[in-house]
Amino acid sequence: MQYWLMKSEPNVYSIDDLAQQNSKTDHWDGIRNYQARNFIRDEMRKGDLAFFYHSNCPQPGITGIVKIVREAYPDFTAFDAKHKYYDPKSDPQQPRWFMVDVKLVRKLKRTIPLLELKEHKKLQDMRLLQRGSRLSILPVTTQQWDYILKLETK
Repeated sequence: MQYWLMKSEPNVYSIDDLAQQNSKTDHWDGIRNYQARNFIRDEMRKGDLAFFYHSNCPQPGITGIVKIVREAYPDFTAFDAKHKYYDPKSDPQQPRWFMVDVKLVRKLKRTIPLLELKEHKKLQDMRLLQRGSRLSILPVTTQQWDYILKLETK
């Protein structure tokens, strides 16, 4: 099993939006960065866990845990000219963009803010905390995952 961090802007799609879906499951669409796409397409597997991270908001941070319940498949929003994630260069026969389905495992007892994550030396190598790291999908090591879960109850 691998661990991930998946970013979403809460005014676009929040952890509460996911919690309101049937079976607390939804597709994770709109990835339009090749490196993030490659993580989804080539490395994410059914059963992997990810932190749900609220970004671009007053208090960015980790809000919950999701499980990958369906591996990569073509992101159909890329083919819909009326959709905000439409990509005229993406072809259904040779899709450029992919998505996975995620299921809410649980919301954290509290949001773990980005500023708090930055305070911990044990997390200094975390991709999220690296200068210029803006990818919406990031790998998380087992050690980072376990350490962050311990922060939940502090």
